[in-house]
Amino acid sequence: MICRAYHLIRKIVVVATFLPFLSHAQTSQTPSSTSTSQQQQDRREPIITDEEFDETVPPIKDDLGAPMGSVQQWDEEQRKLEQKARAEDGKDGVATLPAAADGKAEELLADPPVNDPEIDDPLTPLSQFDVTPIDEDAYTEQADAEKPASLRYSYRITGLEELSDDSKVADVDASDITGRFKDLSALEDGDGKAANGAMVSARMREDQQLLIDILQGQGYFDAMVNGTVELPDKEEGKVNVVLSAAPGKRYAFGAIAFDSEPLVPADLARKNFKIDSGEPIVAERVQAAEANVAVELPENGYPFAQTGDRDILLDAQTGTGDYTLPISAGPRSSFGEIATSGTTAFDADHIAVLARFKKGELYDSKKVDDLRQALVATGLFSLVSITPEQTGQPGPDGTEYARLSVNQEAGPPRTIAGEAGYGTGQGFRVEGSWTHRNLFPPEGALIFGAVAGTQEQGVSARFRRSNAGKRDRTVELGVSATHSDYDAYEAYTGLISGKIAYNSTPIWQKKLTYSYGFELLASNEQDYDFTAGKLNRRTFYVAALPGQVTFDQSDDLLDPTSGYRLTAKLSPEASLGSGTQLYARGLIEGSAYYPAGNSIVLAGRVRVGSIYGADRAQIAPTRRYYAGGGGSVRGFGYQELGPKDPQNRPIGGRSLFEAAAEVRYRFGNYGIVGFVDAGQVYTSSTPGFDHIRLGAGIGGRFYTNFGPMRLDVATPINRKPGESRISIYVSIGQAF
Repeated sequence: MICRAYHLIRKIVVVATFLPFLSHAQTSQTPSSTSTSQQQQDRREPIITDEEFDETVPPIKDDLGAPMGSVQQWDEEQRKLEQKARAEDGKDGVATLPAAADGKAEELLADPPVNDPEIDDPLTPLSQFDVTPIDEDAYTEQADAEKPASLRYSYRITGLEELSDDSKVADVDASDITGRFKDLSALEDGDGKAANGAMVSARMREDQQLLIDILQGQGYFDAMVNGTVELPDKEEGKVNVVLSAAPGKRYAFGAIAFDSEPLVPADLARKNFKIDSGEPIVAERVQAAEANVAVELPENGYPFAQTGDRDILLDAQTGTGDYTLPISAGPRSSFGEIATSGTTAFDADHIAVLARFKKGELYDSKKVDDLRQALVATGLFSLVSITPEQTGQPGPDGTEYARLSVNQEAGPPRTIAGEAGYGTGQGFRVEGSWTHRNLFPPEGALIFGAVAGTQEQGVSARFRRSNAGKRDRTVELGVSATHSDYDAYEAYTGLISGKIAYNSTPIWQKKLTYSYGFELLASNEQDYDFTAGKLNRRTFYVAALPGQVTFDQSDDLLDPTSGYRLTAKLSPEASLGSGTQLYARGLIEGSAYYPAGNSIVLAGRVRVGSIYGADRAQIAPTRRYYAGGGGSVRGFGYQELGPKDPQNRPIGGRSLFEAAAEVRYRFGNYGIVGFVDAGQVYTSSTPGFDHIRLGAGIGGRFYTNFGPMRLDVATPINRKPGESRISIYVSIGQAF
């Protein structure tokens, strides 16, 4: 059976060998348009005759149904074929090696016949192969791209001088068109180099369409552009591409209409589509006007409004286009209930506290965006979204209530933070904190902090309730223990304090903010005793009721460029330990900002402080006024100004005067600041405004999304012995 299969395979192989030629011949001589009679006339003689074909194909035995022979019979037949092949080898000059030419006769299937005697030659040893590595750098795309271009070209645009435009709105000239063209042009991007002429032609065709699109975007809807390639001259050797433009007339708006159900007010869409009839049809202006309509509708009670595809019907005779914008306004809506879903950080009631709107107010998407920003600012979400939903419930003034669906995904509530800084007189200071922002929901935070510095060390713990019953109102209780070692005093202080504050935030800057609270402290402090003529350590027990009010008319909380701020602080205090003393600490500060150009801001600050009701010696050194340092008078060390003891150490005073002026120049995310600061501390309760000390310097600013980082370098004017020549201050935020 195996033998019969072998002969059958041979027949199939031979037939398959001839089929391609037969097929090719038939296909080549049989055109699809030729009739049957023509095909018969054109039929050629076969490559071989049927007799020759039958002789070539081995005959198939008639005993295919006989029993299959044994393996021994198969081996015997193969040996006979091998002997016959060896006997006939070389008769016709071609070696025909038999099956089992590898000498292995005991095989289930013998080797196929071969006609190449060299197949039995041994392989070439690996040591003789050429193993030189290929230079991969020679075949990289970069190397191919760096090959010099075989063709250079230049291009020019003609016909744009024929632009017709009598409009005073959206004026356009040839330079506007060519400027936009160069930004997007394939010819321009190629730098005048191409591999071949086909590449130049492809770029030309691409830029033809580009120029048409730009012209049509400016209202030239009949614009045509032809492209030609001029052969190079002998001198320059460059191909010149010419784009000949025929702009035609510039179309203007005709009638402007909105396909919408009645809106309230009726002209809501039209008055926010900031284009009038007669103005040129400019794509950018149209898109901007449509975007403005899409924004204004949700801000005016239509949260579900959608704009459709515009339709502009051009009239070639009048050169106008009638504009229609379909609008699906949806129901006019007012704010409804707030619903929450997802992994919540707090419930809908607390979300309502953060909202700057009440139920029943006309829907305004700006207020919804503000609510989302306030939720993000809590730091308690990894993801939060707000979606309006129709309820079908009637609301006030013919509106329908829109429910706000707040989808929350609570984030990790714990935070570890740190900051570091350096100031002349204060040295290095590193502060770190651990915060759980929602340990006592909603937004009840527990904060542990620590300070490590060359002149200050301490630990603290605070409880803080953010948005306590009102947006941006904070209730805080804290305890702390610190050690301070400055030239003015050394103190070990324990403090218990509480405060309620209503503050501005970068999201919502308020005109009026305030804070009030209490402080109970015990402090063991060392300062100079003029009566004893030496340093003396005393313990003070102080109770204070500090309060603050700020009126802010500046344009930015962190980096103001215009406006002003006024702040007043008052702290009635009682000091025990060295005789009971009742006094009040007061301070007034004002700052103003004026933009002198697009990049220059002039800024100024004045600060006046006074302590009334007690002598300086009866006031704890840590409660007195001092001046000097990065937030006070730059050019001097921390607390360096004012009266001093015999060892030239500052002792603080009962009144204070400071002033500063800056010129701030910003370029991109960087800035340079020149400044002059002035100030002095006095022993009297009223500042004398004399013996003013001045410091001047220059600073650098790096602007970030959380405010500018500053580095200031200053020097004192009319420097006195013991004062540093240069003082350096590093901090976050402007000086004032």
